[in-house]
Amino acid sequence: MRKSMSAAVGLALLATQAGAQDFTTADEVRPILEATKSNWVAVREYEGQDLLYFTHLLAWRCGLDRIHYALNGGSERQFEAEPCYEGESQPNAIKVEDKLPYLSFELGTIETVTVRLVYDDGQEATGAYERASIMTP
Repeated sequence: MRKSMSAAVGLALLATQAGAQDFTTADEVRPILEATKSNWVAVREYEGQDLLYFTHLLAWRCGLDRIHYALNGGSERQFEAEPCYEGESQPNAIKVEDKLPYLSFELGTIETVTVRLVYDDGQEATGAYERASIMTP
C-alpha cells in the first residue's frame, strides 16, 4: 500500500511539473528537438513540386529564435515561422493563418537539406539530410 501510494504521489508530481511547462524556452524544447533530429524537416512530392516541410520544428518553435536552411550545399536562408502565441493555452499551436508550414520548389530540386536552429538562448544545433531519408509518401 505504501509503495503504491508513493508511486501515485510521484506520478502526480511529475504530471504537475510537466503540465506547468509551456515548452516555450530553449531549455524546454532543446531535449525534444535533439531527440527528434531526424524529423526536423521532410520532403514531399506534390502536384509537380518538391515541398519542404518544417512542421516538426514549428511544433516546438517557441524555444527557437531562428530556423535556417540550405539546399544542396547552397547559401543559407531563414525560414519565417509563424509567431509563438505566448499567453495562450497552446503557445506552439500551428494556426497556418498567413504562413504555410512548407516551402515549394521545382520537382526534383531538393537533393540535400541542411538545417541550423538558433535557440532563444543563443545556442545552435544543426542537422543534415539526404532527400531519400526525409521523403514522405
